[in-house]
Amino acid sequence: MEKKQFQAESKRLLEMMINSIYTQREIFLRELISNASDAIDKIYYLALTDDKLVFDKDSYYIKVVADKANRTLTIRDTGIGMSKEELENNLGIIAKSGSLAFKKENESKDGHDIIGQFGVGFYSAFMVADVVTVTSKALRGDSAYKWESTGADGYTIEPCEKDSVGTEIVLKIKENTEDDNYDEFLEEYRLKAIIKKYSDFIRYPIKMDVVGKRLKEGSDDEFEDYEEEQRVNSMVPIWRKNKSELTADDYDNFYAEKHYGFDKPLKHIHISADGTVVYQAILYIPESIPFDYYSKEFEKGLELYANGVLIMNKCADLLPDYFSFVKGMVDSESLSLNISREMLQHDRQLKLIAKNIASKIKSQLQSLLKDEREKYEQFYKSFGRQLKFGVYSDYGAHKDLLQDLLMFYSSKEKKLVTLDEYVSRMPEDQKYIYYASGESNERIEKLPQTELVSDKGYEILYFTDDIDEFAIKMVMSYKDKEFKSVSSGDLGIEASDDKENAESDNTDNKELFDHMKSLLSGKVSNVKASKRLKSHPVCLSTEGEVTIEMEKILKAMPNNPDVKAEKVLEINVNHAVFQSLKDSYAQDKDKLNLYTALLYNQALLIEGLPIQDPVEFTNDICKIMV
Repeated sequence: MEKKQFQAESKRLLEMMINSIYTQREIFLRELISNASDAIDKIYYLALTDDKLVFDKDSYYIKVVADKANRTLTIRDTGIGMSKEELENNLGIIAKSGSLAFKKENESKDGHDIIGQFGVGFYSAFMVADVVTVTSKALRGDSAYKWESTGADGYTIEPCEKDSVGTEIVLKIKENTEDDNYDEFLEEYRLKAIIKKYSDFIRYPIKMDVVGKRLKEGSDDEFEDYEEEQRVNSMVPIWRKNKSELTADDYDNFYAEKHYGFDKPLKHIHISADGTVVYQAILYIPESIPFDYYSKEFEKGLELYANGVLIMNKCADLLPDYFSFVKGMVDSESLSLNISREMLQHDRQLKLIAKNIASKIKSQLQSLLKDEREKYEQFYKSFGRQLKFGVYSDYGAHKDLLQDLLMFYSSKEKKLVTLDEYVSRMPEDQKYIYYASGESNERIEKLPQTELVSDKGYEILYFTDDIDEFAIKMVMSYKDKEFKSVSSGDLGIEASDDKENAESDNTDNKELFDHMKSLLSGKVSNVKASKRLKSHPVCLSTEGEVTIEMEKILKAMPNNPDVKAEKVLEINVNHAVFQSLKDSYAQDKDKLNLYTALLYNQALLIEGLPIQDPVEFTNDICKIMV
């Protein structure tokens, strides 16, 4: 029998495809089962327009048979089959797809979509097989034919015997090597796992002869092996069922079955979109944060299916980074796949799905915030930091989408509040949204800088995450109200009398403050009378965009950027300490130098900043004790 050669370009493509297009060998079974499903779809498709053809769904199935003794794996279907010419055209010319041609011929008709739009999936079989034999009999064909190949060296086609319509593919599995274990593709448990992973939602039964154990007849303790044919795929995916048929337990069980997490999801989102792009999705908002969420090992993304066939485990393009905590899957028949069906082309459909998903997630979070506040706060404690990163990233491009989802601890409410809740109860005379930054709520409450704002009766938001101030700098304002740090040089709430008194104090004590400023040269940009302090003797305020908390965070970064806040040492002229400063300036400059150093270090400690020389600081304390 004459061996026919693949076309030159087809031969080269086959070699490349076997070695590089598919990243995992197990994909071959997904491809062959998808082709078998296509073959059955084609009969169904023809039955829609041919009254003489009756489609009885119960008569159509796919059978997978492993024969360890002969090292063969068989995939059999009851689909439309192929004639000699179709075997020649579909299998002899790589990348010519019978499914694609069939779809184009019938694209104006309604029916099942055909998965196999590329003619290379079949050839993935050569990744695990030395010989591939295809026996097929076409619908309404008189004869059956056998196509056989050992790979890139060519193929043969000859007549054969086959009683029923359909196709049978027999793979002669390769022998094991030191590096590769091919025996796994003959093991029942492994084949079932691959089918469940990639082809669980193929719409036709995938059958296998499964070995089980049972008690021997007439025995109480002796067992025997038996074999029975079982369907190993679920067939009907949950996302294609009517939402009214499903319960909360159904969604929770699917979450557990897919191993999306060990927790119980706080909320699910079931999407069935039928517009410009057709897709279904089930998304979950997790209850708790994965242990590796903020590590390099964490991979965001949703499972992606094309007509029920798993294409990607993690499709990162479907989720923006700020919603990377969302788990779930998307199934679409509108996506353009690349040659291996393992990756997506970056097309318009994908972007539309991703945009719609982001909108749905935000809506669900807003609903959770409004209707189930306790659950939202639970979610926010786990993933609020990621939302803030989203606000900050891309130069604030997503702030309008995310700012209504942000929450911060409130000095008045003593709990988390939204920006909208804060603004809604602002007094008419309040110009700014005030915030204070620190390591914890307890430390912020004791900050001297909060005194004036608190005495005015204004609410203060507490920023305890390192990302908080950076995110707010991107937001800039909310509902026309700008954000203002309580450490800012100008709080915008000082009474005119206070300003005049402070200016007078600065003028009257200019020489004293200038002397202290020179002593702290390089550490502070100015020393002045405070308009904000009531009971505390000293504090640090800042001028410019960089605050003290921002400086601390930037210094802790690996590359340690040399960015410093412009610090101002503020003195409470109504505190008893100030009189000591004045007396020492007039009578004992050495004592003034000592007091200045102590007050500066005291202000650093209040802010949680390190003291440059702790030994000198402790010695200074000893000096005032003797």
